[in-house]
Amino acid sequence: MIKVLFATSNESKSKRFLKGLNENGIEIITLNDIDTDIEVEENGKDAIENAIIKAKAYSEIMDIPVFAVDDNLYIDGVPAEKQPGMFVRRVNGKRLNDDEMIEHYTGLVKEYGSNGKLTCRWVYGLAIINNNKVGTYSWSKEDFYMIDKPSDIINPGYPLNSISMHKILNKYFTEITEEEKTSLQEDNSDVIDFLIKNIIGLDE
Repeated sequence: MIKVLFATSNESKSKRFLKGLNENGIEIITLNDIDTDIEVEENGKDAIENAIIKAKAYSEIMDIPVFAVDDNLYIDGVPAEKQPGMFVRRVNGKRLNDDEMIEHYTGLVKEYGSNGKLTCRWVYGLAIINNNKVGTYSWSKEDFYMIDKPSDIINPGYPLNSISMHKILNKYFTEITEEEKTSLQEDNSDVIDFLIKNIIGLDE
């Protein structure tokens, strides 16, 4: 198996790529598997730049391919200066707690939304470094609604899930069952293919 470092300590994030890479002889390890503690200042202008910064930081101390992922949140109808982008938890220089996030984002819905909702999307940027070569890839998830009234179910650490609603199911993210999550699982095959090509050189 070829080892690749995913520069994250969030194991749930690695699971989205785990099966597809394993089936192609590639094993993912995360920051939880290595004995290092690096302070990375993610000061890029977008998700791709931040992913490159993080991947480069760890590639300097690892002798295996390294990839990193960052994400931006975009909300339709909200002015550019109020777009969260990379700073979903940080508003006007302040890091918001869960309750403050719910208050801030429901406020945006009330101010700029229609019928109590706004359309949103997550945009992802991925960077991989292998043998000093940098590859990048960007993609977007399905649109969803942000609602002005929170669900009764709150996920600590993930406050936006309590004010986000799936368009097809018409249910808050916090109320979607595990069975429904499985049926709605994203197709990450394009991202997997990109990673494979940049790890084992299938495009050469």
